[in-house]
Amino acid sequence: MGETGAAIVNHPDVDKVAFTGSTEVGKIIRSATAGTGKGLSLELGGKSPYIVFDDADMDSAIEGLVDAIWFNQGQVCCAGSRLLVQESIEARFIDKLKARMATLRVGDPLDKAIDIGALVAPVQVQRIRDLMKKGIEEGATVYEPDGQLPAQGCFLKPALVTDVSPANTLVDEEIFGPVLVAMSFRTPEEAVALANNTRYGLAATIWSENINLALDIAPKLKAGVVWINSTNNFDAAVGFGGYKESGFGREGGKEGMASYLKPAWEKDLKPAPKLAVTPAKAGAQNPLDADAGIDQTAKMYIGGKQARPDSGYSRPVHSPACVLVGEGGDGNRKDIRNAVEAARAALGWSTATAHNRAQILYFLAENLEYRAAEFAARITAQTGEDGTAEVAASVERLFAFAGWADKYDGAVHNPPQRMVATAMVEAIGVIGILAPPSRPLLGSVALVAPALAMGNTVVLVPSERSPLSITDLYQVLETSDVPSGILNIVTGATTTLAKTLAEHDGVDAIWAAADAEVSAMVEKASVGNLKQTWTSRGLYYDLADREKFEGDYFLRRATQVKNVWVPYGA
Repeated sequence: MGETGAAIVNHPDVDKVAFTGSTEVGKIIRSATAGTGKGLSLELGGKSPYIVFDDADMDSAIEGLVDAIWFNQGQVCCAGSRLLVQESIEARFIDKLKARMATLRVGDPLDKAIDIGALVAPVQVQRIRDLMKKGIEEGATVYEPDGQLPAQGCFLKPALVTDVSPANTLVDEEIFGPVLVAMSFRTPEEAVALANNTRYGLAATIWSENINLALDIAPKLKAGVVWINSTNNFDAAVGFGGYKESGFGREGGKEGMASYLKPAWEKDLKPAPKLAVTPAKAGAQNPLDADAGIDQTAKMYIGGKQARPDSGYSRPVHSPACVLVGEGGDGNRKDIRNAVEAARAALGWSTATAHNRAQILYFLAENLEYRAAEFAARITAQTGEDGTAEVAASVERLFAFAGWADKYDGAVHNPPQRMVATAMVEAIGVIGILAPPSRPLLGSVALVAPALAMGNTVVLVPSERSPLSITDLYQVLETSDVPSGILNIVTGATTTLAKTLAEHDGVDAIWAAADAEVSAMVEKASVGNLKQTWTSRGLYYDLADREKFEGDYFLRRATQVKNVWVPYGA
C-alpha cells in the first residue's frame, strides 16, 4: 500500500481507516489493523454483472452498458464488466453492441470528442494484455473494432469477449480496463447463479421493462448496490459499498456514517476477568464408577441433529470445586466444516418472513422458560453461581430479538434524480460466533439471538469452560420448530476452533468474545475472504446489560445494506 499508506494505517493515533482500492491492498490493511481496535471500512474491487432480459429496451441497455464498462476506460471499481444477456436476444444484442463499439473514439482524454482515453500506466496495459492472452488460450474469442490507436501512450481498444465459460480467467479476474466479457442465460434463476458466481459483490445492473421481474431479481444478487434500468448512479444520501471480497462498510447515507461512530461507553470498557478452565482434582472419581446415573457425553449439534465429534474424544467439565459435572465433545476442523456446510444449506432462513422468524424465537423463549429450573441448576453446577437470573435474562433476550425481527428494516431515499433508492437490510449469511467464557447460557444467547432474528445462520462455539448449558439447549431447539441447520453448535477448545472458523471461506462474518490474542488472530485469519468481524479484544462486555445489547448494537453487525435504485416517470 506504499510507505505513506502504511504510515497512516499503522499510526497509533489513527482510530479509523477507510480505504478505496484493490482487494489485495485491502487484505493487507485488514491484516495490519488486526487486534488494534481501529475502525475499518473497505471499498474494494468488483466484477459487476450487467443483466439484460429479453424484454429490455435494447438501445437504452446498450447505451447504459457503454457507460458501465467504458467510462474512464473501465478503470472503475463498479464497472459493469460481465454482460449477462438472455439467450433469446443474445445474437441481436451482440450485433448492435459491436456496431456501437465501432463508433467509440480512442485518444487524448482532454479532447471532449474522445470516448476512451489512456490507461493509468504502462504496467496496467501490459497486465490487461497478459490477461487477454490467457483468456484466449482458455477458449475466449475477442472482438475489437477497427481503427488505429494513438502512436504513443497507454491506449487499448474497447474489447468484447465471448465464448467463455464461468471458469475463464477473464470472467473471474477484475481486469480494470476496457474489456467486457459476455455470457448468456436462459432463465432468471440462471442469471442470478451466474451473477453471484464471483468472489466480488460491489454492484450490479438489471435491465427489464418488467419491474416485477427486476425487483424479484435485485434482492437475490449478492451486491451492495443494484441499478435497475440505469447504471453508475450515486448520491451522498445513498450508501455505496460491497459484499464479500468487495469489502465491507458503506460510503454515504446513514449506514456510511455508522462506520465512523461507536458508543461512548466502549471507551470505558475494562479488561475481562480471567476465567481459566477448571482442571480435574487429583484422584477425582471416574464417572464410570459412579453409583447412580448414566455417564453422558454431550454431542455436537449439526444440521438439526446431534453428532458425535470427529475426534472421538471428549472434554471434562468441572465445577469450581473441581467436581466433574459432565463431558462434552472435543470438536476439530472437520466438525467445523460439517457445521458450516449445514449452515450454508440452511441460508433459506433469510428468505423466511420476518414474522415467521419472530414466531420461532418466541416459541424458543417460551420452551426455555418451561425448563428454567433445570437450566439454572446446570449453570450453578458449572459456575457455582445462582443461575436463575441468567436463565431469566436469556429468555428475555430471545423475546427482545423476536420483537426486533420484523422491525429492524430499511428506508427509501430520494436522490436528486427521478429515482428512488431503496435501502434493503439483508442478512450477512453464515456467522461464526465464539461465546464468552462467562455466563454459559446468556453469553451465547445474547449473540445468537440477533444473528438469527436478522436471518443469518450460525455456527456457535459455546463457552469452553462451561459448554453444557448450550448442549442442554439441543432438546429445546428440537421442540421449538427451529429449522435444521440455522443454529449449529461445536464444543471444544475456543482457540483451535476460532482459527478454523476464521479461515473458512464458507463463513461470512465472525464474532469473537475472546481475549486479545484470540481476537487479533481471528481478525488476521479472516483476511482470506474479508469476513466482517466483531471482537471483544479481551475487554469485558456485560452482555446482561439490556440497554446496551437489546438494541441495534448487534443488529447492525448482523446485517448489511443493499441500495436498489429504481427510476420512475414516463
